[in-house]
Amino acid sequence: MRFMVMVPADADTEAGVMPTEEQLAEMGAYNEKLAEAGVMVSGDGLHPTSKGRRIQFTDGEANVIDGPFSESKELIAGYWILQCDSLDDVTEWIRKAPFGAGTQLEIRQVFEADDFGEAFTPELREQEDRIRATIGED
Repeated sequence: MRFMVMVPADADTEAGVMPTEEQLAEMGAYNEKLAEAGVMVSGDGLHPTSKGRRIQFTDGEANVIDGPFSESKELIAGYWILQCDSLDDVTEWIRKAPFGAGTQLEIRQVFEADDFGEAFTPELREQEDRIRATIGED
């Protein structure tokens, strides 16, 4: 099973404050453990919302809204995609993440093909397989 772990933004990440060498080293060591254990699929930090956009769809129109998005209290500063056997397994890995008091990470399971049941026809599965092959995912 794949899980997305979302790291929340805060005032520093939204202001573009970069992590210190010590923080980068600590996170690098943690990521290395995840990779060596074979559970890390991917993970990255995100630029602040001031460098982003939102696309809001209304009545068939796609409206572009430039960042920053200070009105939102649930901004994401980074993420991991982890491959684990269960929610309990991924929870144990994330409990070891190098974050300070007050940080709250969110874990969500990623949908897999079988989760969609009969609606995900053989033709749609073939299409999904072609897409994943094109982007380099197995």
